[in-house]
Amino acid sequence: MKIAIGSDKSGFAAKEAVKAYLVEAGVEFDDLGTTDLGDVHPYYQVASEVAPLVQNGTYEKAVLICGTGAGMSVVSNKYKGVYAVACEGVYSAKMARAINNANVLCMGGWIVGPEMAVEMVKTFLTTAWCQDLEDWRAVNMHKFAAKVSAIEDGVYGG
Repeated sequence: MKIAIGSDKSGFAAKEAVKAYLVEAGVEFDDLGTTDLGDVHPYYQVASEVAPLVQNGTYEKAVLICGTGAGMSVVSNKYKGVYAVACEGVYSAKMARAINNANVLCMGGWIVGPEMAVEMVKTFLTTAWCQDLEDWRAVNMHKFAAKVSAIEDGVYGG
């Protein structure tokens, strides 16, 4: 699996910690955000560059880090098929994958420290959709995914 990672200035320290973990774990990635604090990229620019690459399948997943995670999430979710969730802990990162089949993890560098960011990424990357869910819930998640697709296509009828 190859992932994209990116941050603005506010998420830079957490992103650098995540990058170190990814190198150690042997996860292939590209840093598409701020790579030098002398040349920062704003959150909307980073998310606008990464989300289409998740959308078209260049990357299976992405990790985006800004001040709160909200800005990256809002911009990323403008792209059909991109499911970005701003998470503040390991549990929410796990459930974003297991229940929502999120493909973009957004975090806040002002909210989670570098060590927590690494733990969240580990969990996000190793959790599968519907993992550890009861059978009835997994069946519903698949039904719900079809309804979400209909919403994206503008044909949802309720």
